[in-house]
Amino acid sequence: MFNHIIIPLDGSGLAETVLPMAVNLAATLNSKVTLLHIIEKDAPTVIHGDRHLTTPLEARTYLEDIARHHFPMATNVSFHVHRTATRNVAAGILAHQAELSPDLIVICTHGRSGLRQIMFGSIAQQVVESGRTPVLIIRPQTVAHEASGHIRSLLAAADNEPEHGQGLLTALELGVSIKARLHVVGVVPTMGTLAGKHATTGKFLPATTYQVLEMAEKELEIFLRHKIQLFSETNADVSLQVGRGDPASIIAKLAEAVAADIIILGTHGKAGTKAFWSGSMAAKVIKQTPRPLLLVPVNKAVSDF
Repeated sequence: MFNHIIIPLDGSGLAETVLPMAVNLAATLNSKVTLLHIIEKDAPTVIHGDRHLTTPLEARTYLEDIARHHFPMATNVSFHVHRTATRNVAAGILAHQAELSPDLIVICTHGRSGLRQIMFGSIAQQVVESGRTPVLIIRPQTVAHEASGHIRSLLAAADNEPEHGQGLLTALELGVSIKARLHVVGVVPTMGTLAGKHATTGKFLPATTYQVLEMAEKELEIFLRHKIQLFSETNADVSLQVGRGDPASIIAKLAEAVAADIIILGTHGKAGTKAFWSGSMAAKVIKQTPRPLLLVPVNKAVSDF
């Protein structure tokens, strides 16, 4: 599972809002944790209302304080300060993917401005674009929802495309590992929610399109039930719901209904991420719910799942 978790921190209280969930994950999965700080070149003196860390020594001291006050003593916590100042913090995090080989990167969005950055080219998008490492995006609103960081309920959106299997596989493995209930949702569009060329086909061939969508819904349910049954011997607590409508809206509404602590989606890595973020499922879902979003790269087919 997630054996090594990297948590980039910039010294602000907002960035630290990821800690309750990250601490809980690390403790439950017995993960190694690396607290990472990138020294920013010509950084402002204040960031998100807190004094900006500008030297390696104060950054190291800050990370040590975070470990001491937030993580149990049994947790394997290390510290990494990128000492060479850089203007591109996202690139600094990307460089440390290769150096530190994490299984998961946990990042906070910084309010409204941070959400805009998340959507249009800043840290999380660039990390996701690398196609290497799952990224858990946590927004400050999450803190008011669940301050303890305990993860009891997961929601995974899935379809029947073989190359998307890694997202569902990760969700199932995480659910088993942390003993959380997993809600799997598959969504097939309605006539009214079709987009692009499919909408045009629906307009000129409504009867045929309706039948195709009916078949797609049945096939998706069969496909997902088969995948879930592969985990039957693990005593995984999994439920399945297949429906019709706008996928992002259904995902967001179901996440509220089941009190999902994390929503899990697959991404396409480098080739598909620009489209993913501009008109994408993650972009639409994150606009409709403050709940944490785990993005799993699926740039390679999962042949055995």
